[in-house]
Amino acid sequence: MPSFRYTAVSPAGELVQGVLDAPSEQAVIEKLRQQGSLPMRAEAADTSRGLLADLLTAEFGQGRALNGAEVANITRELAVMLGAGQDLDRALRFLVDTAANARMRSVLTQLRDAVRDGSPFATALAQNPKSFPRLYVGLVRAGEAGGMLAATLARLADLLERQRALRSSVLSALVYPAILVVTGIGAIVMLLTLVLPQFVPLFQQAGGALPAPTRFVIGLGDFFTNYGLYLLLLVLVLVVAGQQALRRPAVRTVWDRTLLRLPVIGKLSSELLAARFSRTLGTLLQNGVPLVSALGIVLEVTDNKAGEAAVRAATESAKGGAGLSRPLQQSGIFPLRMVYLLRLGEETAQLGPMALRAAEIHEEQSRLGIERLVALLVPVLIIMIGGAVAGIVSSLMLAMLSLNDLAG
Repeated sequence: MPSFRYTAVSPAGELVQGVLDAPSEQAVIEKLRQQGSLPMRAEAADTSRGLLADLLTAEFGQGRALNGAEVANITRELAVMLGAGQDLDRALRFLVDTAANARMRSVLTQLRDAVRDGSPFATALAQNPKSFPRLYVGLVRAGEAGGMLAATLARLADLLERQRALRSSVLSALVYPAILVVTGIGAIVMLLTLVLPQFVPLFQQAGGALPAPTRFVIGLGDFFTNYGLYLLLLVLVLVVAGQQALRRPAVRTVWDRTLLRLPVIGKLSSELLAARFSRTLGTLLQNGVPLVSALGIVLEVTDNKAGEAAVRAATESAKGGAGLSRPLQQSGIFPLRMVYLLRLGEETAQLGPMALRAAEIHEEQSRLGIERLVALLVPVLIIMIGGAVAGIVSSLMLAMLSLNDLAG
């Protein structure tokens, strides 16, 4: 039976570590809960680590900033320990001692030292903006001010984990279509540059005029053989130029608005934008951040320029006491369902809970939209790639048949 290392908070509020034999991590967690402990971490006890394992887990060329998964895990563990009655200094010391890598240990050590020197936790976090953005710092500051740091960190961990799950679902859905595109392009280029040239001398020796499709395919193969590298270089230059152009606010705004107006992708982009906006806004409001301040933080995490313009208009409207649902609806950027739920929240003084409810709806709609997009995209890609390969093979077969006719 495999062994698992665990870390938990005992019923007495003490941090305990040990090793348990169990069929799975879930079994370890259940056993700890039955004992009255609060499990924090359970992982396979790797007793055979050696040079190869160290090399595989080594960090090469990484900066000191934490990634999203690391920040989410740290936040969840802090929430669990503080909720179990641990003080912040002890919780941070435990995280330093159990850090998975040197980068995490360095960042956590800075936090612990700043807290020990008397700085508020939010101020310590603000000293490392690459790891902890303004949204994170703002929520922690509100939690500290209200004396609800543990509950705030728990909500923040939920927010980070939901954002990660939504981002992972998008990336996972795009993996298969991306593999199809790369494989299809590779197969077509191989046919044109490696397979097709083997038949060209045979056609030249036979003489006679080749069918037009065959001549076109041969010319296409010659083009890729002679200018393929230049074409690839041109594509790379265009990609870099496009990225540079999108850094300009005017160009990025036009691009984002155009993206939102596309038939299928536009609706999905709108749902994703609404899910991120409402989840962030609801979490901020639920943690006591004022509406105008919350909208200022939401503005920083909105990665769509058209959406940013809508949020700015909503912020000005909220400053004047007119609410935010009307300017959001007038922008035409966000789905009407989200706007109506926010309006209902404003009318019933439940804007935070209604924003979180809207987030749940639009996250589910985003997930369904991604599934539909992949279900539509994969057959189209297969048909296009199969048609291109079939066209190349058919042109070769047509030429072979014409040679047979000439020989006859």
